Amino acid sequence: MSRRSNGHEKLQFRLGYRFADPDLLERALSHSSAISPGKRVERSYQRLEFLGDRVLGLVVADMLYRRFPKANEGELSRTLNSLVRKETCAIIARQLDLGPEMILGDSEARTGGAEKEAILGDVTEAIIGAIYLDGGMGKAYEFVERHFEEFIADGQTHRADAKTTLQEWAQAKGLEPPNYELVERTGPDHAPEFTIAIDLAGYGRVAATGPSKKIAEHKAAQEFLVQQNVWKEQK
Repeated sequence: MSRRSNGHEKLQFRLGYRFADPDLLERALSHSSAISPGKRVERSYQRLEFLGDRVLGLVVADMLYRRFPKANEGELSRTLNSLVRKETCAIIARQLDLGPEMILGDSEARTGGAEKEAILGDVTEAIIGAIYLDGGMGKAYEFVERHFEEFIADGQTHRADAKTTLQEWAQAKGLEPPNYELVERTGPDHAPEFTIAIDLAGYGRVAATGPSKKIAEHKAAQEFLVQQNVWKEQK
């Protein structure tokens, strides 16, 4: 079993939050593979992930509501969906170096569980849930605001939902929905790279690469929209 025994002191420093109940952090880092079957509900991060996902959604919705007073409901919803995703949470997990801190079963550790996109995203949400339980909504809000600010501030929020924008653009032009094709998969199982190409009738093929199919699809859609000068219409 992959386990840290130092109380996660350095991790708490990176999180910018010290737990009054360290057991909550321990649970937030514990994958079900490391827990005996009879205690998985109680001791793994699954329930905290469920709670953290809801807290994250509420906090980001509040941030967007305040940050973009002229945005309508549809625009806010698309931006929210582009932010509250496993891929975004996984990026934050890597920034916080959560992988080495995670508690994994031996088989999950051997197959690179500490680098898997889905697990990293889950653990980030579980930590948000743990902070909420330990310190209340105010502390959870501070954590989310601190780590999601960059995604809003640099304009990525609107561009992250490129697939929806591209589909709406194609529909408005009377075209069939864009087709996303997996061109290539490279890299080891724990750190794969996917190349996705977009085919849209009457337009040249556009491809992009990312650590997951979803990210590669979004990057390809974004590149297509940039080439067609569509993003200027979205601002």
